[in-house]
Amino acid sequence: MIDLSPLEAELAGKSPMAILKRALASFDNIALSFSGAEDVALVDMAARIKPGLQVITLDTGRLHPETYRFIEEVREKYPIALDILSPDPARLEPLVREKGLFSFYRDGHTECCGIRKVEPLRRRLATLQAWITGQRRDQNPTRQDLAEVERDAAFSTPEHPLIKFNPLINWTSAQVWDYIEAYQVPVNELHRRGYVSIGCEPCTRAILPHQHERAGRWWWENSAKKECGLHAGNLNSRPTT
Repeated sequence: MIDLSPLEAELAGKSPMAILKRALASFDNIALSFSGAEDVALVDMAARIKPGLQVITLDTGRLHPETYRFIEEVREKYPIALDILSPDPARLEPLVREKGLFSFYRDGHTECCGIRKVEPLRRRLATLQAWITGQRRDQNPTRQDLAEVERDAAFSTPEHPLIKFNPLINWTSAQVWDYIEAYQVPVNELHRRGYVSIGCEPCTRAILPHQHERAGRWWWENSAKKECGLHAGNLNSRPTT
């Protein structure tokens, strides 16, 4: 088991840039994940530190057209190696054939997200030592116990421990948007239409003033279940390292 205690102590409460610099200095085989929303601020920061950085994003096949255009804008603007991950047709086609295109409204989003998001990401993370996410503590009640660096509870195995860095956990949404405006970071145009947390088109909607930013994701489900499985460890106590 990897002892992360020294690194946890070093990075506790540090700025996103400080966490990014330490992450990129600690691991050669590391990638940054962005969801196609405001955490592209991390892409902007990381590209300044390490041009050519591996960046991964998910194409579920159900994204908004605006999100696809946004992904291409990010690809063209930054000196990154962008890897767009897609679901396995051998798993996706039976789901659609047997349950249709909107089974998640009836059965919950876990099965669909598992095929379209979790499995493609799992395949890619199995090739990495560490990854960087845009999670923040203020995004959801399930994210209150996040640490700046942690052993990934969702994707680690005994044979392949995976380290996860969360540089934005101490920032608020307002701080992220201050950075975006200050550095002219590309923005998904859906944000201007009231979309805050952006996922797949059928599972995302604009929110009302003063609603929590995750209220527009899987709105038909309980708020405690608003994780797609990419960060399933958020739903449990963090493991000891």
